[in-house]
Amino acid sequence: MNSLKIKILVLFLISGFVLQAKTFQMKTSSELVECFDFVELTFLTKKLKVQNPFTDVSVVAVFTSDDGVKNTVEGFCDEASGKIFKVRYMPRTAGVYNFTVEIKIKGKSEKYTGIFTVVKSERNGPIRVDAVNPWHFIYENTGKHYFWNSTTTYWMLGWKDDKIITDAIDRLAGYDINRIRVAMNGRAHGGSRWYEDNVVESEKFTFKLNPWLAERPDDLDNPGFDVTRFNLKHWQKLDRLLLRAREKGIIVSLIYYVDGLDHGCDPFKKTNMGNEDEQRYYRFAIARYSGFENIMWDVTNEYHLFRSDEWVEKMGKLIQEKDPAKHLISVHGHSDFPFRASSWVDVVMFQSWDECGGYNFIADSREKQKATGRILPQINEEYGYEQHYSPWGCGATAGKERPDGRSAENRVQLAWEICMAGGYQTTGERADFGTGAGEDTGGGWINGRGNEKMTMLRYYKIMKDIFEQTEYWKLTPANQLVSFGNLCLAEEGKQYLIYSRVQHCRLYLPAGQKYKVWKINPNTGESEQLADADSDVDNFAWQYRRNLDENTVFILKRINE
Repeated sequence: MNSLKIKILVLFLISGFVLQAKTFQMKTSSELVECFDFVELTFLTKKLKVQNPFTDVSVVAVFTSDDGVKNTVEGFCDEASGKIFKVRYMPRTAGVYNFTVEIKIKGKSEKYTGIFTVVKSERNGPIRVDAVNPWHFIYENTGKHYFWNSTTTYWMLGWKDDKIITDAIDRLAGYDINRIRVAMNGRAHGGSRWYEDNVVESEKFTFKLNPWLAERPDDLDNPGFDVTRFNLKHWQKLDRLLLRAREKGIIVSLIYYVDGLDHGCDPFKKTNMGNEDEQRYYRFAIARYSGFENIMWDVTNEYHLFRSDEWVEKMGKLIQEKDPAKHLISVHGHSDFPFRASSWVDVVMFQSWDECGGYNFIADSREKQKATGRILPQINEEYGYEQHYSPWGCGATAGKERPDGRSAENRVQLAWEICMAGGYQTTGERADFGTGAGEDTGGGWINGRGNEKMTMLRYYKIMKDIFEQTEYWKLTPANQLVSFGNLCLAEEGKQYLIYSRVQHCRLYLPAGQKYKVWKINPNTGESEQLADADSDVDNFAWQYRRNLDENTVFILKRINE
């Protein structure tokens, strides 16, 4: 060894430094990223020696834009033995970003740094509450308004073949469905749990979702979940689902539990709810999916059946704190919503069935929301799925046998009521065509698959198309302007949307104004332009002077002279 090498070695020994290579090799998905896409940092290693990479390793990244704004993002393990960790981050502004990633392994820390450039894009970005018209939604990046047209697909992750998931998403996108409800965790013995006897376990489909590794993954009631270790195949399938939905412009509402009271779905129970392990479950999903523009969070489905209000508040605040992109957050409850004024809530969601969840329900909900001093969108998230349950009705009619009561036509009429009251809704297709039984071509609200015989969503697409012919976000309920029990939304003196369910329709108008008038069939979308309306000619009103024999929509738009 020459004298120079000896001197260098001595200096390191004296100083207490030892040359040591870092544990991971870092790769960046791209050095050029679009706004509202995500950059993915991957950390690869062959020499990590820990007992449990999900608990013994922490990965935290700080991204700093060139204007000094910092965002902290947690990373996640994506290989069971700890050979792969990832960080996903969605930049929301253009510019140059620097990042520092700190990886702690049993208390020892390593840091990695890098840089990438973000360019403007035409992506929609996440949906937000419209700050100007806060009963409604807007896309963050494009500023386009978002008409919530949603359906339930709880067990979409139960499909074992990705192609079935892809085909289901593509079909729903063809109906302009722009939001689906997807469970990350749920277990059921079969569709007979909800009297849907034709949806059963099969070679293609399972009701047993396993977000954690399990000793007995096929055991319905006692899977033996290890809540400290995640089943990565399950989560990687959800990655692919979200990417396809993003491609098709569909928001995915990620639900942490569906029917958490059932079977082995909830390994924490009330005894351990909200503990460190359950928080790890919530944080893992946030780390994995906060980089996607097309998600929102549902703390859980029907929380009141297996959790407390205090737990909802705790987990809602956790999501709000940990999600750097601040996607919309809500929780699915029942006909009440005790979290209207909570800071973490962005959307108020209910479950109120049949006519009890229609016009008057939403109108009353809006008044309750106004009383909090904070306006938020109101959603009836579940008001009875198509052809689902024969005992029908609500209030005095509850429990009556009406096997045909929840037809596609009946459901869409309720949807019109909900939207004409200034709210939004989530529907669900019939499941009786089956999965693993019957025709085995459907699954509907249970798993999202449909066939050409299922016509329900055609009506909802027409409803969305009609609303989007107006500046609906500027409209407010104004039934006092119409007669004969019709429903009206208005920006008075400028535009009107009328849903007529009776034979006659008359609208009161300000003096001295003229309007273009359209008559639209809400079942077919067929539109006819009528003669212009002149409020001075007919005593400050407009009236359709023929009897109506079916539900009809009228749109009036002021003519600017």
